[in-house]
Amino acid sequence: MPDVADAFLSLTLLADRDDNVIPQGGFVKPMGSIRERARKDGSIGYTAQIIIKRKGKPTHREAATFDRRTSALAWLRNREAELNEPGGIERARVKGLTVGDAIDRYITDSVRDLGRTKEQVLKAIKGYDLAKIEAADVGPEDIVRFARELTATGIKPQTVNNYLSHLSAVFAVAKPGWGIPLDRQAMRDAFGVAKRLGLTGKSEKRERRPTIAEINRLMDYFAGQEKRNPGMVPMTRVVPFALFSTRRLGEICRIDWRDWDAPGSRILVRDMKHPGEKIGNDQWCDVPSEAIGFMGELQTAGRIFPYSEDAVGANFTRACQFLEIDDLHFHDLRHEGISRLFEMGWTIPRAATVSGHRSWQSLQRYSHLRQTGDKWAGWKWLPVLTMKERRG
Repeated sequence: MPDVADAFLSLTLLADRDDNVIPQGGFVKPMGSIRERARKDGSIGYTAQIIIKRKGKPTHREAATFDRRTSALAWLRNREAELNEPGGIERARVKGLTVGDAIDRYITDSVRDLGRTKEQVLKAIKGYDLAKIEAADVGPEDIVRFARELTATGIKPQTVNNYLSHLSAVFAVAKPGWGIPLDRQAMRDAFGVAKRLGLTGKSEKRERRPTIAEINRLMDYFAGQEKRNPGMVPMTRVVPFALFSTRRLGEICRIDWRDWDAPGSRILVRDMKHPGEKIGNDQWCDVPSEAIGFMGELQTAGRIFPYSEDAVGANFTRACQFLEIDDLHFHDLRHEGISRLFEMGWTIPRAATVSGHRSWQSLQRYSHLRQTGDKWAGWKWLPVLTMKERRG
């Protein structure tokens, strides 16, 4: 009955000899033969190979070589029994796949942009012993051990937390998406243990704000660089725009003229960073007049700042190092810009229209700032590159 045979697995052993293995019971009728091979040292090896077929087509094959024929025969019987169990074929297909393999699959199969940081972290994890463990064998103790490794190298608890968070995304899709048996509960348990042991922690809020003197030094430096090399990234526009618009670096390099609403003085920021979901999180944000002055000539299409995040970030970092401006990050410009709004007397709801915060609770950290006015009013660089003057 060929239809019935096709409905079940067909295990066939390919061989040069006729040493058949007869299964005991069951619907699967594998035939077994053992191939005798002469080794270079003159000894004899016995290789058994299993091919699993569905509807006449091979879907899985594996082989093993032994010094004795009886050992090869025992292996055949055991493996056939294992493969004939419920889920046996699925387990065989993923046997040998590691955490590193799951990470590779996650990176290559993700249609959406993972984000530079997440992809870098996942690739870095592949350099640790955890990535070499077979997916089916990973337990919470392995993940906790990985967290300890990170801590031992001086990585801070909040960064360890980020590593585990990015790795948990791989655990979340590996089994339902590709059949790779990573246990989501193992990751949840490891998170709980790591937190209790102090291996992970929440990110500390940076309070570093650039001074006017520091920004002036940066602007003078960049102006000199741009004069000597007109083709470089115009940091004399990017830096003030970041400060007054409160936009993140990735957003600055992504915003497009087609999303600029000139009458409303607002820009549609696409895929804005969000704790739950970044892709598709598009939001309109007001753009203060000071920031508009640094956007450049109005275009009908194309990015407003058509430069890569890496190029902008590297220029900023190198300038701070050259000028010996200590511990200043590009993201600190956003913090300064939001602080400025509150010092000007803006309320949380109003400030949120510029910063893009959907949760006003995130802006509570600025509520302690006293209303002292706009310290950037009359800044010497403001009249140099205003939109009006740029257009003549």
